[in-house]
Amino acid sequence: MWRVPWTLVARAARGPRRWGYPGKGPCTRQGSGSSAPRSGSTIFALSSGQGRCGIAVIRTSGPASGHALRSLTAPRDLPPARCACLRLLRDPCSGEPLDRALVLWFPGPQSFTAEDCAEFHVHGGPAVVSGVLQALGRVPGLRPAEAGEFTRRAFAHGKLSLTEVEGLADLIHAETEAQRRQALRQLDGELGHLCRGWAETLTKALAHVEAYIDFGEDDNLEEGVLERADSQVQELEVALGTHLRDARRGQRLRSGAHVVVAGPPNAGKSSLVNLLSRKPVSIVSSEPGTTRDVLETPVDLAGFPALLSDTAGLREGIGPVEQEGVRRARKRLEQADLILAVLDASDLASPSSCNFLDMVVSPAGAESPNGNRQRLLLVLNKSDLLPPGDPDPRLDLPPHLLLSCLTGEGLDSLLEALRKELAAVCGDPSTGPPLLTRARHQHHLQCCLDALGHYKQAKDVSLAAEALRVARGHLAHLTGGGGTEEILDIIFQDFCVGK
Repeated sequence: MWRVPWTLVARAARGPRRWGYPGKGPCTRQGSGSSAPRSGSTIFALSSGQGRCGIAVIRTSGPASGHALRSLTAPRDLPPARCACLRLLRDPCSGEPLDRALVLWFPGPQSFTAEDCAEFHVHGGPAVVSGVLQALGRVPGLRPAEAGEFTRRAFAHGKLSLTEVEGLADLIHAETEAQRRQALRQLDGELGHLCRGWAETLTKALAHVEAYIDFGEDDNLEEGVLERADSQVQELEVALGTHLRDARRGQRLRSGAHVVVAGPPNAGKSSLVNLLSRKPVSIVSSEPGTTRDVLETPVDLAGFPALLSDTAGLREGIGPVEQEGVRRARKRLEQADLILAVLDASDLASPSSCNFLDMVVSPAGAESPNGNRQRLLLVLNKSDLLPPGDPDPRLDLPPHLLLSCLTGEGLDSLLEALRKELAAVCGDPSTGPPLLTRARHQHHLQCCLDALGHYKQAKDVSLAAEALRVARGHLAHLTGGGGTEEILDIIFQDFCVGK
């Protein structure tokens, strides 16, 4: 039987584990015995965007926030908590009026950072903003904030988990509707809640294994303890595997899917790129072979982020420069998340069109040996050149869309088809479980899954317990929390020890 000579109490006495904050040095959660980064100082910064604007928001956080608010609004008292008040701001040294502004007071811990906070909603002229910032800099105990320091203090005081911090950053940088939806879900804590649920499952499994280690020879221990742990680990393995297989979709949603526009020369690829990007990215000419290199532009396609690539027309018997462009185009096709295959609807019988159908369109529709297939949308451009009464030039073509880049007819149907394809490529942030949007998430979940594999292979119960602790640690790294005390709590709550 598996046995080890040490006990849970000795391990719990080591205290909680400290987790690092990526890129910012060591940082701990509230209750770990460590204070916020550079604790005791009060920080201030412009929280709204730079440049002229109607209203600019200047924020402070720290124990001297109340003093700073009084200094700039003297002789008035602090306003009621979380109520906007109109106050005249003055320089605390010279008494010179700076602006008439709305001020708000957020006493901790009921604030974004859990510290005392104040906000000054001033007029957005550069001179006003500069004057107020300089005035705050002359208040004793205040210093300018470092990049991301307000959010870091919120994390250090337990207001946000690491995944919520990342969701906040993604929300600030969101450029499409899908990115906004995904960032809001992560900021609302959906990914963190999912990870905490997994961590709770691991904690229970570890509690079962630890109970067997410490009380396995006692008659009072419930039967089937290890079998229950094995069942919990198996269920968790399935859940982690499902999310890891889907991890690339979340990363595409955050950084953009790679959409490659390809086709024979003069099919209208550059016109389509300009139409989708709503700006003149590519040169449009009736001369074949105008595009020699790969031209890329980030675009919002039907609410999803995409990197749109215009490529050289695929054909044979050309000069060395265009031949290099064709080589690069074929390489991009291999890397594409989605191919927009463009053909001239009025010239489908030409050798170049037939060759493109055989070499690019047909292989993309076939499944690869691993069961995957490359996503492709076939677009027949120049539908305005088709004879009246003949809307569909060929019935033997694969499923396709008719479009006229000249008139815009068919664009709505193309955008709807793009939305469906990109939802499959990037994931639909409005439905289903939360997506893994960063490589960090994928790394820790993969390490957690690897540790669960070591648990199943362990020959000794002590090694099995250590594998569960490692797996649980990687989940804690995702959200920035976790502690050994939780294992003891579950043992004494869920087991009838010494009855």
